Amino acid sequence: MGDPKFSRKTYDTPSHPWQGERIKAEHEVVVEFGLKNKNEVWKAQSILRNYRKQSRELQSRLRGNDAQARIEADNLISKCSRMGILPISGGDLNDVLVLNERDLLSRRLQTIVFEKGLASTIKQARQMINHGHIFLNGHRVTVPGYIVLRSEEPTVEYAPTSAFTDEMHPMRATPDAIVAKTEAKAAVTEKHFEKKAKAAKEDAEAAGITAKDGEI
Repeated sequence: MGDPKFSRKTYDTPSHPWQGERIKAEHEVVVEFGLKNKNEVWKAQSILRNYRKQSRELQSRLRGNDAQARIEADNLISKCSRMGILPISGGDLNDVLVLNERDLLSRRLQTIVFEKGLASTIKQARQMINHGHIFLNGHRVTVPGYIVLRSEEPTVEYAPTSAFTDEMHPMRATPDAIVAKTEAKAAVTEKHFEKKAKAAKEDAEAAGITAKDGEI
């Protein structure tokens, strides 16, 4: 069971250390989300790999009319919805199969702080969280990788004692930058969901899975 003083790794590393395309793709994700290193990418991939495994197993059991599988599938979809990686309504098990690391990394506190316009850059967002400038649900949170639930997102704000509460602070994001960032995110999100829906449909058709199999 290992030494109880030390926590085990909660993620799987790549099976091959030198794969040019994978290394390049991981680097792009690290830069896009301002991550410390690739371990954070691998953690997100491991979490989603587990969700996809559950989805495949549940779809197989649903085809056998397993009543317990319907309950577990409903719980999985509900959990993903609360996390913000699936829509509030209308999501199904096929949607879980096409989730990727960007879906989960976009729910990190660091990303939410940047997207809400509380920080000018994604790197600044990480620094502000580490230095205690951010409150979540009325409490100071200093973990950039904290996964923000959909219900918690509106409570992300500056800490009352933070110097950033001053609107004249030179490091605060400008209103124009916030508006431009919001519009760009909306466009990217819409395109992303369209791509996911198309990929889910194609994968389901290739696997011989009907819409009825994934619905709860």
